[in-house]
Amino acid sequence: MKNFLIYGANGYTGELIAREAARRGLKPILAGRSLAKIEPLARELALTARSFSLEDRKSLEYTLKEVDFVLHCAGPFSITSRPLVESCLRLKKHYLDITGEIAVFEAVARRDADAKAAGIMLMPGVGFDVVPSDCLALHLKNRLPSATHLTLAFYGLGKISHGTQTTMLLNAGNGGAIRRSGEITPVPAAWKTREIDFGETKKNAVTIPWGDVATAFYSTGIPNIEVYTVVPEENLRMLKLSRYLGWLLKRKFVQNILQKQIPAGGPDESERASGKTYLWGEASDENGNKVEARQTGMEGYAMTVLTALNIAEKVLNGNYRAGFQTPAKCFGADLILEIEGVARRD
Repeated sequence: MKNFLIYGANGYTGELIAREAARRGLKPILAGRSLAKIEPLARELALTARSFSLEDRKSLEYTLKEVDFVLHCAGPFSITSRPLVESCLRLKKHYLDITGEIAVFEAVARRDADAKAAGIMLMPGVGFDVVPSDCLALHLKNRLPSATHLTLAFYGLGKISHGTQTTMLLNAGNGGAIRRSGEITPVPAAWKTREIDFGETKKNAVTIPWGDVATAFYSTGIPNIEVYTVVPEENLRMLKLSRYLGWLLKRKFVQNILQKQIPAGGPDESERASGKTYLWGEASDENGNKVEARQTGMEGYAMTVLTALNIAEKVLNGNYRAGFQTPAKCFGADLILEIEGVARRD
């Protein structure tokens, strides 16, 4: 019987995924650094628990031998993804994660040939980062095959989890990023602002280094990509201020101080149930042709649970492509429409 491992199952998003997996009758192995945190959840869900750090290669690979793939949920992924990817390549096990970090996508993409040789799939970004936007990007490319420029925007994430805030803090001071002429290019934080018409509402949005700056290029081949999101005015001021204080925000002692201020957990059940996300995208070419589309769906963490498990179930059923893959490149632009409640209109 095929099975998979959820590493980081005691984290906010990992636990949500584990609970939904159990509700569906799946039997993943739950793992993390602390048995004291993993075991109570595993006992409640009648699942197997494992405890090991990712530096403990022997224990990690002992557990990987029991499964077909790992769904990695323990960020920051720029720190945690490499040992899991390396072990998956050695043992020929598929790798999925829920990252949104550009550096992770690019690092995993460089292992494409290794993954193909091993006959396994490496697919980072199976959550809200980046399934909905990746599918929207490919949908736009399919409508305008000559597209040379892609702009994506999203709104409505609401409250964010401890893990997401930790990742954001780790990258504070690094500025922004876009893709220009096929290359990921650094730009200042909050480099551009523009008004976005999400359909139900119009909002001012700002450029951010979202995962699609990396992944949309692999999914569509479009060489110029910008991603925007809506942030509160006070956050926008802080982003612009970080242009000048980036050197300070990178200091370890400052990171430690700020890390202690991050609250545990994330959106509660009522917030996840009532939340809504909006996406907008536009593709254009050198001749002035232009297409746009809008997409709506549930709250971001609720979306992550469903997209991650949708892809996990596909892999369990043998539906995968070897090598580095993005969700839309592997499963098509309509993958996101398999999630109940998601709507897209041109």
